[in-house]
Amino acid sequence: MDWRQVFATNLIRARRAKGLSQETLAYEADVNRTYISKLEKGATYVGLEIIVRLSNVLEVEPADFLRRPTRSRAAVRSSTSKP
Repeated sequence: MDWRQVFATNLIRARRAKGLSQETLAYEADVNRTYISKLEKGATYVGLEIIVRLSNVLEVEPADFLRRPTRSRAAVRSSTSKP
């Protein structure tokens, strides 16, 4: 998984957990809404300053945006089970 996609997945998850729209997040982080959209699509790289702004609004650690998703137990079971 590309780092832009890792960031996008975590950004979407954090934004939805806070119940914010892209527009509200953009307003509170003082960035353009279309930029948030591009970040969530994994279409652009994000700078450190923006990561910090987003983490402040979403009340997460900046490093949380770069954590690779863990595989679910069901996915682990299905990949290790023999046919």
